[in-house]
Amino acid sequence: MPIDYARRLTGRDRTTRANRDLGWTLAFIAGATNAGAFLAVKQYTSHMTGMVSSVADYLVLGQLSLAAGALGALTSFLFGAATSAILVNYAKRRQLKSLYALPLLLEAALLLIFGVIGAQISMIQGLFVSATVMLLCFIMGLQNAVISKVSKSEIRTTHVTGLVTDIGIELGKLMYWNRLQTDDSLRVTADRERLLILSLLVMAFLLGGIVGALGFQHLGYAMTVPLALILVVVASVPAADDIRDYLTKAREQARG
Repeated sequence: MPIDYARRLTGRDRTTRANRDLGWTLAFIAGATNAGAFLAVKQYTSHMTGMVSSVADYLVLGQLSLAAGALGALTSFLFGAATSAILVNYAKRRQLKSLYALPLLLEAALLLIFGVIGAQISMIQGLFVSATVMLLCFIMGLQNAVISKVSKSEIRTTHVTGLVTDIGIELGKLMYWNRLQTDDSLRVTADRERLLILSLLVMAFLLGGIVGALGFQHLGYAMTVPLALILVVVASVPAADDIRDYLTKAREQARG
């Protein structure tokens, strides 16, 4: 990957193309992680709508331990999103170039932890649920928050329900019959470019899911290692720029 491209992909200065390319990359990672996680823990860790519904269902059925488990997963996702916001705002205050790279590097580190010792931590109980589920939900919240911050909430990588809803809206506009409409201001037109972007995000998530499921079947927990390496590649350049700037400033201060 060219260095300048990687710098634009996760750096502080944003472009529409960089946001879209990062969105497709992270949608692939999310799909692969989510599918692999299902094979590992028999639970989709990005589906917070289902988690909230599970809490309600289990409470009504009197299955308090299962309700607490779903609540623990939901809490982990929430803290993952909060951590992403903290890292982005920390970098923004200090005018770092790795504004959006820091959460992705943390995600890469957590994926490596999951890949290397996933089987061991699956036996550890966290907040009423296994540490594996908490870790994966935290990762999903972390990632979804960073792409939301990058794109000003226009792109989601784990929230496929929202993506499909938006695709349906644009398809409805596309199929709307304007033939008898004489007032151009009232004509209904679809945003074809947005429709394409949304469709590619869903396809990237689907492709990631297929790759993740196949990889987990053949490689087990180690499948998360190449996913983590992808994140390192796309996020390391802005972080390296900040380290270089820090060392340069430290040398100048030492000389002065």
